[in-house]
Amino acid sequence: MADRVVLHIGSMKSGTSFIQNVLGNNREALAQHGISFAGERWRDQVTAVQDLIAHGGPRQEPLDPAGPWLRLVEEINATPGTSVVSMEFLAPRVTAKIELVRDALQGDLQVVLTGRDLARNIAAMWLESVQNGSAVDWDAYLAAVRSEDRSQPVARNFWNHQGLAEIARRWADAVGEDHFTLMTVPQKGAPSSLLWERFAQVLHLDPQAFALDVRANPSIGLATAMTLQHLNALLEADGFTDDKYYDLLVKHLLTKRGLVARQGQEPRLGLDERWVMKRGAAEVAALRKQGHRVVGDLDELLPKPVPGVHPSQVSTQQQLEAAMEGLSRMVQIGVEREGRHRRRIARLRKGNR
Repeated sequence: MADRVVLHIGSMKSGTSFIQNVLGNNREALAQHGISFAGERWRDQVTAVQDLIAHGGPRQEPLDPAGPWLRLVEEINATPGTSVVSMEFLAPRVTAKIELVRDALQGDLQVVLTGRDLARNIAAMWLESVQNGSAVDWDAYLAAVRSEDRSQPVARNFWNHQGLAEIARRWADAVGEDHFTLMTVPQKGAPSSLLWERFAQVLHLDPQAFALDVRANPSIGLATAMTLQHLNALLEADGFTDDKYYDLLVKHLLTKRGLVARQGQEPRLGLDERWVMKRGAAEVAALRKQGHRVVGDLDELLPKPVPGVHPSQVSTQQQLEAAMEGLSRMVQIGVEREGRHRRRIARLRKGNR
C-alpha cells in the first residue's frame, strides 16, 4: 500500500514540463529514496487523467475498472513508499471529480499546485493556444481574458486553468489544508534549479542528488506565433477539425521540433497593461487571505511587465520568413515520410516474391 501520494496538479505554464521531465529522467534515483513516478511513462498519467475527465462524474459514463485511470490508481495504491503524479489537466477539476480522486487514492494524499504570475501566464497561454490550433489573435485573446466572461471559450479556458485562488480553494476544501501546498514559480532571473529545489522540498529530498539536464520546453517567437494563428484561421475556414493530426503535424513536428528554434531570431511577445498588474495583485491578495501552506513566496505571483513587443510591431517580412521556414520543414517531413513509405513497399514486394 502507498504510504504517500504527491499529486502535482499544475497549473498550466507553471514549469510543469520541467518538473515532469526531471521526475521522468530520474526514475532510478527517485526509487532509491522510495519514490516512484507513477506509470511506465509520463504519457500513462496523461491518458489516465483524460479518462478521469471524461468518465465518472454526473451525467457521464462510469469509469471502466480496466480503464487507464483506475489502472493507474491500482498501481499507485499497490506501490509502497511515495508515488508522484504530475498532470496539469487536474487543476480545473470540479469538486465532484476532486473527491473522486481523493477517495480513490490510499495513503497520505498531498496536493501541490504550482503557480506563476498573471502577466507571464497570459502571454504564455496565448502562445500555447496558437500551437493548439486557435485562430484567436492576441488583441481578441487579451480582451476575452480581461472580460472574465466564462460564456466565452477563451476566457473560460484561461481562468479555469489560471484562476489560482479559485483552484486552490476548491482543492484545499476537498482534501484539507494539511494536504494542500501552493508552490510559486520564481520570477525571471532566478536560478534555473530553484523550481526543482522547491519541489524536492515537498518530496523531502536533497535536490542536489538529481540530474537537471532535461529536455527544455521553450516558447515560440512572435513571428512564428502569428504565422501559426493565420494558418489556423485558414484551416478553420476550410473546415479542418482533425485535432489528432494537427497535434502531430503542426504542434510537434512543425513547431516544437522545428520553428521553436527560431525564437532567438524573432521578437518576443510583450505585455505591460495596468489591468493585468491590478488583477494579478487581487489574485495574490485572495491567496494570502486563504492562508494556504506556501513553498516559495506569494510576492513572486505579483505581475511585472513582460519585455517584448505587440504583434503590430512584427513586420510582414518577419512573418514571411517564419512561414517559409515552416513550409521548408513540412516539405522535408513529407520527403522523409514518403521515403520511409516507399522503402516499406519495396520490402513488402520483395518478401512476396
